[in-house]
Amino acid sequence: MNWSGIGQDGDVIQLDHEYCYSAVKSRDRRFDGCFVTAVRTTGIYCRPSCPAVTPKRTNVEFFRAAATAQLRGFRACKRCRPDATPGSPEWNTRQDVVARAMRLIADGAVDRDGVGGLARRLGYSDRQLNRLMAEELGAGPLAIARAQRAHTARLLIETTAMSFTDVAFAAGFGSVRQFNDTILEVFASSPSELRTSVRQHRAGSIETATTMVNLRLPTRAPFAGAELMSFVGSRAIPGIESWDGSTYRRTLALPGGHGVVELIAHPDHVAARVRLESWADLAAAVQRIRRLLDLDADPVAVDEALGADLRLGPLVERTPGRRAPGSVDPFETSVRAVIGQQVSVAGARTVAAQMIREVGGALAIEDHELTHVFPCADAVALVPDVALAMPTSRRETIRRLSAAVAEQSLELHEGVDPDVTRRSLVALKGIGPWTADYVVMRGLGHTDTFLATDLGIRHALDGLGIPKEHSAGWAPWRSYAVHHLWASLNQSVSSVAGQPTSKKDS
Repeated sequence: MNWSGIGQDGDVIQLDHEYCYSAVKSRDRRFDGCFVTAVRTTGIYCRPSCPAVTPKRTNVEFFRAAATAQLRGFRACKRCRPDATPGSPEWNTRQDVVARAMRLIADGAVDRDGVGGLARRLGYSDRQLNRLMAEELGAGPLAIARAQRAHTARLLIETTAMSFTDVAFAAGFGSVRQFNDTILEVFASSPSELRTSVRQHRAGSIETATTMVNLRLPTRAPFAGAELMSFVGSRAIPGIESWDGSTYRRTLALPGGHGVVELIAHPDHVAARVRLESWADLAAAVQRIRRLLDLDADPVAVDEALGADLRLGPLVERTPGRRAPGSVDPFETSVRAVIGQQVSVAGARTVAAQMIREVGGALAIEDHELTHVFPCADAVALVPDVALAMPTSRRETIRRLSAAVAEQSLELHEGVDPDVTRRSLVALKGIGPWTADYVVMRGLGHTDTFLATDLGIRHALDGLGIPKEHSAGWAPWRSYAVHHLWASLNQSVSSVAGQPTSKKDS
């Protein structure tokens, strides 16, 4: 999408007004979540696909973030609900400090650690980070986090029977007064009015329990949801994940406690049932689901780029909207990647399940089939030999990796620089290019990583008559090309896809 900033007005980078207005005129849903349209004459901001009468060109301005519109006095449109859109794909494809900050804020970093904690994780001072975000977005970290809190609060108001006091603190507000003022300012309705409205329009939809919420997680079309869920589900580790062919379930270890999510893919969204120990973890849980399933992707841009390639195009045409699934926890992904070196997917699942039974944390939420959460780095660093049925060298690699994460000499989270992380991973004995690239691609959700040393990729390229050097032309979407190539092997649980071609990784 070519809607990025092309000029400056003061310090705030401006979006291409003509391009954005064209998207608004055509009500193009692809741009929902990429920017908001603020209408000066009404004082509201909308998603680009808002069904209302298109405002005059001279009466609108465009912002990358809803927080910027809110700071300038605009309130959210009640008709199109701009808060209920996929996130901007820009923050997943970019790796600069602003994009990495946006990913961490979405995971709740500001609510947990404040702006100071966010800045430290990124290696910047508070002042530097505020300046960079204000220059590009017109809003700093606090304003971005406030907009997210408002969205989380609205979800809880409309889908649970929680008291407003509980909603306020679960969403991250410092006081009930701050909660009430923000909801009224952003949505032009009080919390009571929002709840009354949803009861009138969706009678019986509000959960009476305070431990569960049903959510509709939007995504952009086309969406190859069945293929996505099959990929994730076929790799499910017993104890922390399950897959029955339509519903994927898994546990989450979140900052405030444990969670259990149930996910079902639909043509334009994923239905999610979320149970949490602490409602304060709702925003983090939703963001981790979205990253796992790559729900903020721009499938049209990806398919147009890869589909134009004569050799890869038929695969894209066969499955439009294929996603590049990520991870709920980069550390978990890194351990699973090492376990998966030189073994089949089924074999890796068995070994990982054994480890989880031995050192995984017992699930604090009662469940009929899931029993554990993935263990923390401290626990894996001390995992006994009996819990890892694999060669000694690979066991030691897992321990070294886990110790490095536990000691924070290796950082694995949404805000790290992928290039720095890859170099740090390869520097660890027992981790080679395949493992490092896999962790970057899936653990960090990097959109342009090509697993050139993967055995399945080598087979797929040979079968299609594509030299591996040809992959350079698939940038910046090479991670999606990897998934198209794996799928071309016609093996949902492959004995070759997802393995290094060299024992340097083992």
